Amino acid sequence: MDETEFDIPAAMAESVRSRAGAWELVRGFAAYWGEPLGPDDGFTDAELDAAERRLGLRLPTALREAYRLFGRRADLTSSQDVLLTPDELHVLDGALVYRAENQGCAHWGVLLDDLGLEDPPTVGRLDLADKSQERWEPWEERFSSAAAAMAMMEKLLEDHELSDFLELEEELPGGLRELPPLGRHFRWYQGPEVLVGVAGEAWVAVRARTPEALEALYEEGEGDE
Repeated sequence: MDETEFDIPAAMAESVRSRAGAWELVRGFAAYWGEPLGPDDGFTDAELDAAERRLGLRLPTALREAYRLFGRRADLTSSQDVLLTPDELHVLDGALVYRAENQGCAHWGVLLDDLGLEDPPTVGRLDLADKSQERWEPWEERFSSAAAAMAMMEKLLEDHELSDFLELEEELPGGLRELPPLGRHFRWYQGPEVLVGVAGEAWVAVRARTPEALEALYEEGEGDE
């Protein structure tokens, strides 16, 4: 695919305007930075319906759309943290939990009171030693934005020869331009055939399309010293 075939700044800007834009971003991103989405990359309506019957609740439209589109794509959902399968969805203290940190240190969900919304806000919860202090806190304003940001960051965190980490404390290499915001907890940057994601104070992940592009990014970083 030619670089001009996927305009990631425009796709990211559109993704925050509607859930349809978010899914178009995931489609274009998956194809450009990995493999195009296929018909078997999502869960079926029957599997999602079974989850609804088991839980005794209705899943939000945006959640169903995300699961049907790319819920089985581990590179977009579970490289670091884990998108729960439909039969793993569960309720915890007033929220439907759909995602878990890889060591169970945090969970993400949708408040039960918001399940009637098509594209509800999401919440996050840390696993604390003092359980009485655990609370659901606001995460993203829309599930579709949370899902699109998840897909991008999980791809950057994929165990792959073209993925790596940069030093958190150091300045980013020159030649990167900041991309439109997506996810309150992330910042995104683009370079020649390179994508960089900054997760707050946690990590700086990079994905390149070629070994040469990754090496060029390293050289830019060394040149800034």
